[in-house]
Amino acid sequence: MTRVWLMVLVVFCHEIFSNGVVTNISTRPSVVNVGAILAYKSIIGKVAKVAIEAAIEDVNSDPTVLAGTKIQLTMQDSNYNGFLGIVETLQFMEKDTVAIIGPLNSVTAHVISQISNELQVPLLSYSATDPTLSSLQFPFFVRTSQNDLFQMAAVAEIVDYYGWKEVIALYVDDDYGRNGIVALGDKLAEKRCKISYKAPMPSEATRDDITDVLIKVSLIESRIIIVHTYDGPGSMVLNLAKYLGMMESGFVWIATNWLSTILDTDSPLASDVMDDFQGVITLRMYAPDSKLKRKFVSKWNNLTKEKSANVSFGLNTYGLYAYDTVWLLAHAIDAFFNQGGVISFSNDSRLTELRGGSLRLDALNIFNGGNLLLKSILQVNMSGVTGPIKFTPDKDFINPAFEVINVIGTGFRRVGYWTNYSGLSVLPPEVLYTRPPNRSSANQRLYSVIWPGQTTQLPRGWAFPKNGRQLRIGVPTRVSYREFVSQAEGTDIFKGYCIDVFTAALSLLPYAVPYKLVPFGDGRNNPSCTELVRLITTGVFDAAIGDIAITTDRTRMVDFTQPYIESGLVVVASVKKLNSNAWAFLRPFTPMMWLVTAISFLIVGAVIWFLEHKNNIHFQGTPDKQFSTVLWFSFSTLFYAHKEETKSNPTRFVLIIWLFVVLIINSSYTASLTSILTVQQLSSPIKGIETLINSNDPIGYQQGSYARSYLVEELGIHESRLVPLNSAEDYAKALNDGPQRGGVVAVVDDHAYVELFLSTRCEFSIVGQEFTKAGWGFAFPRDSPLAIDMSSAILKLSENGDLQRIHDKWLMRSACTTQGTTTEVDQLQLKSFQGLFVLCGFACLLALIVHFITLACKFSSVVGPRGQSSIYERFQKFLMYVWENEKKDKDPSKRSVGDEDASTHKCVCNREII
Repeated sequence: MTRVWLMVLVVFCHEIFSNGVVTNISTRPSVVNVGAILAYKSIIGKVAKVAIEAAIEDVNSDPTVLAGTKIQLTMQDSNYNGFLGIVETLQFMEKDTVAIIGPLNSVTAHVISQISNELQVPLLSYSATDPTLSSLQFPFFVRTSQNDLFQMAAVAEIVDYYGWKEVIALYVDDDYGRNGIVALGDKLAEKRCKISYKAPMPSEATRDDITDVLIKVSLIESRIIIVHTYDGPGSMVLNLAKYLGMMESGFVWIATNWLSTILDTDSPLASDVMDDFQGVITLRMYAPDSKLKRKFVSKWNNLTKEKSANVSFGLNTYGLYAYDTVWLLAHAIDAFFNQGGVISFSNDSRLTELRGGSLRLDALNIFNGGNLLLKSILQVNMSGVTGPIKFTPDKDFINPAFEVINVIGTGFRRVGYWTNYSGLSVLPPEVLYTRPPNRSSANQRLYSVIWPGQTTQLPRGWAFPKNGRQLRIGVPTRVSYREFVSQAEGTDIFKGYCIDVFTAALSLLPYAVPYKLVPFGDGRNNPSCTELVRLITTGVFDAAIGDIAITTDRTRMVDFTQPYIESGLVVVASVKKLNSNAWAFLRPFTPMMWLVTAISFLIVGAVIWFLEHKNNIHFQGTPDKQFSTVLWFSFSTLFYAHKEETKSNPTRFVLIIWLFVVLIINSSYTASLTSILTVQQLSSPIKGIETLINSNDPIGYQQGSYARSYLVEELGIHESRLVPLNSAEDYAKALNDGPQRGGVVAVVDDHAYVELFLSTRCEFSIVGQEFTKAGWGFAFPRDSPLAIDMSSAILKLSENGDLQRIHDKWLMRSACTTQGTTTEVDQLQLKSFQGLFVLCGFACLLALIVHFITLACKFSSVVGPRGQSSIYERFQKFLMYVWENEKKDKDPSKRSVGDEDASTHKCVCNREII
């Protein structure tokens, strides 16, 4: 009976563990199963195999890591085959595996990550660098090396550092290649650079496949080629590029870290292989020097001989990260056990339904402690042979860094570093981390590079493709001012000032530019240059030359060269000559200025008389004599011819200020009158753009010019007032007719056209000031390197004088616009001298105040205390006092009385007043 119950209990437990939930439980087992998916024959796989085996031995021999628990590693060779990788992963899941190291490539990692998610088994890959594997879609995928997102950031900063704007991306067309190039495009966009052409190739590309791709690449303008592929196809790409002449001077090849992996692993390479790599820039994941790294590197040769059938090969950075991956996993498993984790597996209910098939999918189990182990992995903080190991919240390693390597001769040379901390630098990252982050352009630095073709001169980064295609350059077909641009009738030949500047600039470029000039316009009206510029953005034209003004709206669409002529909008109006006449001497001052000046003379004369006539005999006498003296003294100061002496200090103060005012007025009048009498004057009721804004008269503009949009949008002039004009003859007729006869009051046009228009038409002139600042330039597509080179050429033309000679050839002025003719000189306004008159008035007022204060003091000393008198009574007495003194001063008999009688009389008078 006991045996029966025992059998029932066994069957019951079996059913629970089969359907229910747990198949194996252990608190801290003696062995932990870990799987590894490798590709033994690959350049990464053979190194990683040795490194992983060495790490397993080191971990298992160190009792302090797992406290006696051993890692039992099972390796499978997928041979870079995605299907085999899937099968091998499923086999691991049948053996209670808690984690998988690998796979090598990103394509397989995408598929296996789905399995890891389902069975909750962490997947640690040291070589699957696809940035998208870090997404939330794959929570159980852990990358234990550097993310390609950082490598592409480094490539983008190198491109920007050397000033290139467009690159060609040559990549393997799988998840690894496509997603890496997408990341590169994003990082380039942050630097205002772009991928101008993407050249994908099959993952199993043949020499013919790669040749076809390279031929297409050679026909592209850009010469900056980024190669993002695997080591096998990458070597073939560079070999065929050399065969096709694409490793010559002018080309730039930047390889991602697949090339540095070859150099580290298979060095020394054969000389013919190294010849294929000359001048190439590549990146290598950075591992700082440390005691752990030196120890591991020193025993590498012995490890390869022991574990690789006595075949020796170099240690690449993937080997370092593979070694650290094992140690990272060991520390995570130890933390897992320390947190109470147990290794247990459960059946997946969804797979149980598939029971009975030959695939035995129901044997796959879910790792119950997967989430805890994943958390432990992401919380590891240790030092390995690659440096500090710690994860960011995005599941990337901290302190991502790369070495920038230049292949030279039989080896390579490090030209700098890139870090996510401070960008490009020649200082090691560990030094930079001790300083504040500095990503300024001035702080970015690399050592000199030897480029393909054995040259140290920085490549331009682009060239005209060798496909025989000519640049289609749009040229406006003008019907007026053909001195700037004109097409010979019945031919494709263009001539004019703008054409000569363009051809002269092209001749200074260090390369040939095949081009064809294409007319734009109907030949009856001047075309819109804004529309011509817009057609560049649509690909109709590759560039545009001619009288194209550089405006804000146009710069939003294309890039312009350096301006080759300065210009801006001006106002042209009819003018008439102002000949000298009998009253020309009155023209320097406005009527108000004359009036205020005359009144000032009289006021100053009256003030000086009031201050002086009491004590100065020159200002005394009969009223007629005093009035004439005041007039004479006032106006004689204009010529500094006054002879009357002044005795009081207030009078002298007023006179000093007044003479200064007279000096300024006299000098200004003389200068203005000289200009009026010696320079031919032109008069116009239009004084400038302000006059046009404040009126309602019609305004002319050149058809197709940006003047129309500026007047309407910027100045608010209603478009019903604007009259389009085509030719210089239309200008002249409209201005002569005027608004009364259907013409215009003025014409607004670019200064360059106006100069040409006025060269033979003396009855018109520019009025007012130039109210916009602009220039003419040649238009090219956004970020076109030709625009930069043409700008440099235009500057050279300006420096050597050729630009001026071309200007004189086509736009030399005639005698009509010679010097000595100017628009009407503005009359001197009262506001220009307002401060002087205020100063003089203040001086007069101050002198009068001082004079009255002096009299008041004398009055107070005579009258004494105020007593019961009111203010009004005292004021009356003060006036009587002043009046009596005035009469006394005017009476000669009183002035002849002796001192004693005068004193007595003064006292008597004072008593009478009181």
